[in-house]
Amino acid sequence: VQLQASGGGLVQAGGSLRLSCAASGRTFSSNYAMGWFRQAPGKQRELVAVSQSGGTTNYAASVKGRFTISRDNAKNTIFLQMNSLKPEDTAVYYCAARLFSISSDPMEYRYWGQGTQVTVSS
Repeated sequence: VQLQASGGGLVQAGGSLRLSCAASGRTFSSNYAMGWFRQAPGKQRELVAVSQSGGTTNYAASVKGRFTISRDNAKNTIFLQMNSLKPEDTAVYYCAARLFSISSDPMEYRYWGQGTQVTVSS
């Protein structure tokens, strides 16, 4: 399974960005849970939002109401719509995938994308 993330960039506080992550590979299917984690300099990688087939999602408290995760199973792609961005959202954002159920622990995800930088200026 390969994951290709895109959509990061520089935005002012209060702005919006949309991240995409396309999965590929012979074994990939809609049975995979997929999601987004982020890592700021000097900090541990943390959950942003994850989604599993059937619609179950989980969001970090810090992004609830501002970020929305969605998926297009036909295209093996997930999206992260980020609104009302804050400087503290600045980080490298990684998409990840694991079989079946979601988890908030990044250590439980086997597959990772390359990361995309999101920078929010104040």
